[in-house]
Amino acid sequence: MMGDNIILVAVISLLSACQQGYYARLVGRSRMKHKIMPPAVTGPPEFERTFRAQQNCIEFYPIFLVLLWTAGTYFYQEVAAAFGLLYIFARHTYFKGYIASAQDRIPGFYLSLISLFLLLLVAILGITNGLFKTYLDINIFKKLKNMQ
Repeated sequence: MMGDNIILVAVISLLSACQQGYYARLVGRSRMKHKIMPPAVTGPPEFERTFRAQQNCIEFYPIFLVLLWTAGTYFYQEVAAAFGLLYIFARHTYFKGYIASAQDRIPGFYLSLISLFLLLLVAILGITNGLFKTYLDINIFKKLKNMQ
């Protein structure tokens, strides 16, 4: 079946899309609770923190998806999926923390950055191996495996 080789990356992508939808829903609920009609984005601190948390998640979402798919395609999809799950958990921690207080967002934010860095690292490793394989006929992963 087409797509079998990246099924885990697709699952993580769908989970993350559901998470984004859930955050949008929370902003909508906060709007109704505080009677803040669009396009207004100011109001009580609880609303502003909820809105800002969702906006920050949206701002980082394209970066996450590019890194997830690049890592999953050129490295090992299982590793990319694991780091993707870590990112989803980190964003949840960030969002819930931010709703409580601006200071409480920090642990989730740092964990998000760590998971993005890990995805970036394995994406670079995978692309580097792909470039070496394609243009120099050298498979770094295979050479490392044979050294063990």
